[in-house]
Formats: sequence, C-alpha cells, structure tokens
Amino acid sequence: MKKIFIIAAVSLLAQGISAQTIDRSHKPKPGPAPVITFGDPVIYKLANGITVLVVENHKLPKVSASYSIDAGPITEGTKAGVVGLMGSMLNEGTTTKTKAQFDEAVDQLGADVGANASGGSASALTRYFPQAFALMAESIRKPAFPAASFEKLKSQNITNLKSSEKSAKAISGRVVNALVYGKNHPNGEFETEVSIAGLTLADVKAAYGKYVTPSRGYLTFVGDIKPEAAKALAEKAFGDWKGTNLSLPVLAKVSNPAKTEVDVINVSNAVQSEITVVNLIDLPMSNPDYFPLLLANQILGGGSESRLFMNLREKHAFTYGAYSSTGAGRFQSKFSANAAVRNEKVDSAVVEFLNEIKNIRTDKVSADELQNAKNLFNGSFALGLENPARTAGFASNILINNLPKDFYRTYLQKVNAVTTDDILRVAKKYYNYDNTLIVIVGKTDAFEAGLKKAGFTVNQFDSFAAPAKAVAATSTATTKSAKEVIASYITAIGGEAAIKKITSLQQNGEMDMQGQKLTVTIKNMAPNASSMEISMAGQTAMKQVFNGTTGYAMQMGQKAELTGDDLTEKKEDKGFVNQLFYATDGTKVESAGTAKVGTADAYKLLITSPSGKKKTEYYDVKSGLLLKDEKTVTKGTVEISQSTEYADYKKVGDVLFPHTLTQSVQTPQGAQEFAIVIKEIKINPPFKAEDFN
Repeated sequence: MKKIFIIAAVSLLAQGISAQTIDRSHKPKPGPAPVITFGDPVIYKLANGITVLVVENHKLPKVSASYSIDAGPITEGTKAGVVGLMGSMLNEGTTTKTKAQFDEAVDQLGADVGANASGGSASALTRYFPQAFALMAESIRKPAFPAASFEKLKSQNITNLKSSEKSAKAISGRVVNALVYGKNHPNGEFETEVSIAGLTLADVKAAYGKYVTPSRGYLTFVGDIKPEAAKALAEKAFGDWKGTNLSLPVLAKVSNPAKTEVDVINVSNAVQSEITVVNLIDLPMSNPDYFPLLLANQILGGGSESRLFMNLREKHAFTYGAYSSTGAGRFQSKFSANAAVRNEKVDSAVVEFLNEIKNIRTDKVSADELQNAKNLFNGSFALGLENPARTAGFASNILINNLPKDFYRTYLQKVNAVTTDDILRVAKKYYNYDNTLIVIVGKTDAFEAGLKKAGFTVNQFDSFAAPAKAVAATSTATTKSAKEVIASYITAIGGEAAIKKITSLQQNGEMDMQGQKLTVTIKNMAPNASSMEISMAGQTAMKQVFNGTTGYAMQMGQKAELTGDDLTEKKEDKGFVNQLFYATDGTKVESAGTAKVGTADAYKLLITSPSGKKKTEYYDVKSGLLLKDEKTVTKGTVEISQSTEYADYKKVGDVLFPHTLTQSVQTPQGAQEFAIVIKEIKINPPFKAEDFN
C-alpha cells in the first residue's frame, strides 16, 4: 500500500511541475530534425551484370531477399497485358515441380516466395532461407508455363475486366493515363478484353525471354545473413544465368495541353464521379526542386490536413476525401489531384480544385503550413528507418537514379532547408493551371451542363479513351410520346390480354458471385405478393418475402422486417408488368429523348412512382422491348446506384420474358455486377397466400 501511495504522490508532483513549466497557449517550437545514421550495404557485382546488395540486421533470425529488373517502361502495343500475364505464370510451377508441389515446398519451410514480371522475393527464418531463396530463383529461371494455367489466368483476367467495365473508378484509372500520355505511350497503354483474348502462350514465353534476365538486375538481401554467405547464395542461384541485354527505352516527351481542357467519360450508373486534374512533369530525383515539391504536395493534397481535403471535404462536403500526388524519376511523371465527388457537385468541385492550385501558385504558404509539412516528413522518415528493407531500397535507388551517395543521409537536412519562397517557385513551375487536363468519369447528365455554364469546353470520350460524340437523338428513331413508348412495350411482349392471363409466375435461375454458383428462385402472385430466394449448395443465403402488406428480408440467418422505403417500394411493385398500371396508379412518366444502351438506340423515360421514387427506363427503338432501368436509393447516408439490363428475350406461353438480367450496384466504395441467367419460367403455378408469409 505504501508503494502505491509513493507512486501516486510522485505522479501528482510531476503533473504539478508540468503545469507550472509548460505554456499551453503557444505551440512548442519544433526540435531539430532527427540525425540520420545508417550503414551502407555491402555491394557485389556478379559477372552476368546482377548487382547484389546486402544489409545485415541480426536482431531477428530471419532473412528476406528480392530480385528486381530495371527494365523501365515497357511498350506492349496490341499485346497489352502480356507482361502482367507472364508475371503471373511464373507462380504456376517450374520445370521440376508442379504448382502444387512448389507451393507445398514453400509451405513446409514456413516461407513466403513469389515471382512477377520484374523479379521475385523470398522470406524465411534464417535456417530455412537458403532453400526458400533457391525456390525463388527456380520460379524465376525455370518456369514451366503450363498451358492449362495460361488459359485459367487468361480467363480470370477477362472476367476481372468485365466485372469492372461499369466502375467509374476502374475506368478513370485507365483513361487518365491514356489521355495524359497518349494510348501509344507505355504509360498510357491499357489491357482490354480483346488484347487479353488475343494473347497466346507463345506471346507469354516471348515476353519472358525478352524481359526476365540478369541484365539490369538488382538482388537485395536484408536480415540475419553475412555478406559472404549472401554472395555465395547469389552466385549459386544466379551466377550462370544468361539472358537478353536490356537498355532503358528512350521515350519522346509528351506535351501538356496548350489550354486547360475538360475530358468527360459517361458512366450512367455512377453514384459519384471521379475527378482528376493532371499534368505531366519532368522531375529527376537529383533535381534540387525535388524536396520543395515534396512539401508543396503535402500542403496542397498530401493528407487530411491539406488544402484540398479541408476545402472539398470539410468546407463543402463534396467528397469523402481529396488528395494530390507528385511523381518523380528518370521519365516523365504526373502531378495529379483527385477526388470522388457527388455527381451534382462536379462542376463546383472542379472550380475548387483549380482555385486551390491557383492559390498555391500565386500566394506564399504560411510558415505554419510549411513547418507542419516538415514535421510530418521528419517523423515519418525517421520512423521508416526502423525497417532495414527500406535502407536497402535506398541503396538501389541511389544506383538506379544516379544520386549522391549521401542523398538519404542528408534527406531531412534538405527537407528542413526548404523555404516558403521555394514552395511558391516549384508550385508555379510544376502545377499547371491554364494548361492542365481535367478528366471526369461519371454520370455526365448530372454535371456536363454545369461545366459548360462555368465556361469550360467539354470533350467527350468513351471508356477506352476514344473520342465520342454525344447521342442526343438517333436519325432512325421517330418521335414517340412516353405513352406511346409504354404501349409499344406492352404490345412487343405479347399484349395486355396475354399478360393479364398470368396470375402467378415462378422464375428459376443461376448466378455466379465471387466464383460461387448460386441458385435464384423468384416467385410472384397477383396482385403483388413476391419472394426471392438465393441459395448456395442447398442452403439459403438470402431471402426476401412480401405478402402484399408486410414482408421481411433474411440474410445469413438474420431476419429483419421490411420498413420505410423498402416496404413502400414493394407495395408499389405490381410484380409482373408494372407498365400496365402506369396510367392508372398515379405514376408519372416523362420522355427524356433517346440514348444509347450498348449499341442500341433507346427511348429514355423518367418514371416517378406515386410515392415520389424516381427511376429511368430505356426501351429499344426498334423492338420496343425494355433494355435497362436505373435508380438511386439511399441507405442511411450512403447513396447507391442500381441498374438492371434485360436481354435474351424468349417467349414463354404467349409472353416474352428476358432470360438474362445483369444487375450493377455502384456505391462510393466501388461497383459490383452480376448476371442472373433464367433457366426456367413457370406460368400460373398453384401458389397459395401462405407461400408468401
């Protein structure tokens, strides 16, 4: 007890002294930058050109190694995607081991081993590291390239491309580089379903022979290993390796726009639009502007205290976050500022982006802003030195970028020597304002008019960065009123009399989700009872039931009653063909011209339900059939965009039904898409009211 009392007394005394000596009305003055001390790695050169770097660290009984090939930007042309596919194939077995055997050998060591198009890595406890390192070398030097694995990976790549084809974020990641560099530049190329589908195993092997080589190779060891032992392992595994001699490509300089331009790509299902303000820069790491520009970027858009973040998120609530980044290196790189912004606020957000860029180019940043940015770099850089692999990376970076040997030892000295005049100078030099490119991927209907009103010239591109023309109307489409469009649809699917003969309906289908095959059963009974059940391997994964008055949703065993908007929507849904009731149930239907759905011309109708819920429907100009509908729902504070495309219409009885329903869901976190393929439709099955309880 006495001991506890003494400790408490000392604690109170310390608090009292602290209260007397610290003036909390003023920020404490920043201390000196941390002194950076770390040893140079031991460097060897193998006869075949591989540079070996060894960083000893005996604190833990563990060793890591990485091999990297400095090939520079690679131009793939019509075979875009071949290098990435080749890199994946390096993990599909070797000439002496199948993939299963190779993976088992790695697992038995408790190691991590992997390979890719630009090298590979291995990590294991010291006693097992030589075997793990040998496996890494084997995966790089002796890949088997099995045909079955090639077809599997090729199919997976195509599936991944399909799944992201309506994602504004994925499309933005592709088209921004294509528009700023050009599609023929290695940094502007992108893979497509067509380019991947056209690849052969011979193409993959050719890419391997050309780019996986000891030439321009860097082999780095970090951890519990002596330099002599590392050199011996390197010589044994890679010493006799021969391969193509690589030279860095010489790339023509790409110009920025002569005048600021706005390029837009329409993604009709997007809840948010991806905005990127971008220009190309030339900034070798040896350039004295490198350090001021690091701090300028931190102040402009480097984090949650930056100007862009505080403006677009905190002040205007346009986005969850706005950031910027500034590249550097031997080749042209990008300055870019970006955010995912609510569609209806895109024009305002673009103005604010440009205002912040203009401000940092014309007015000096405050001393406090600059000091805060320096403090962040001081702390994060010093903390990063706790990882020995980082100092090893410093060494290879110095060699690759031809930097002074003390570049990283004096890193913080250079950071802390930056002045507010330096920030103004580099911002004006590297951050374009009058000649920048603004790329916006999202629902153009919501913001294009606002951009034009703000004085911007807007260029339209498709999702593969090709110039596109607006489709306001089609020459083949005769003008039809909304009422006529709906009447044509009802006639096209079989007519009112045939539809009204259906009193109940069951649709049995299948869908794939994350590689799993799911069974879908949809039931309807007049006037508006419904149920949908999704099951996997005979077990119900999700179920929603509505009896005409009340209902519930159940997922993973958790049941919740339908309430609010969900219940209202069910009450308004007529189950079979809602369009039959548009004229009598208070639904408002307005014509909005024509648009494209895929390659088809479609009439666009704006639908407002009796309760005020809105959606958009698209009807084929030629066939009259419903091709697509779109709506936006709010769950809590999150907006979710949903669209369903209807295809493969087939007659069942006297009525046409779509047999493929492709649904897309877009949230601020990303997009999901899945297709339900209807295998069987039963008309007028003998349902009872209790089937919907």
